[in-house]
Amino acid sequence: MATILVADDDEDVRDIVSFKLGSARHTVLAAEDGPQALHIASSRPLDLAVLDVRMPGLTGVEVCRRLRQNPATAALPVILLTSQSEEGDVEAGFAAGADDYIAKPFSPREVGSRVQALLARSRS
Repeated sequence: MATILVADDDEDVRDIVSFKLGSARHTVLAAEDGPQALHIASSRPLDLAVLDVRMPGLTGVEVCRRLRQNPATAALPVILLTSQSEEGDVEAGFAAGADDYIAKPFSPREVGSRVQALLARSRS
């Protein structure tokens, strides 16, 4: 299966997403802030990243932007996960290079389905 980074400063959200993806037999690496997410992404190969938009240190949008600027992670699929669902926030996420955007509250099943769909697209 895939190696997936889940970065969210809310431990409950991080645990729910990690559990859902782990139960689908993915390897999950968890981060609680933007700098930690960037460190993990630069230190080992990943298949996908799920990033919360509002994290301390660096936002998920900034982490996404930096991932896109680094040739080693430029093609990494990224899903932004956030409580912000304003049109401008969605546009900022996609402008930074996000592949998908999921608004909180969310269904863990929806996260799992979107991860699977994005992994399938990135592998083809």
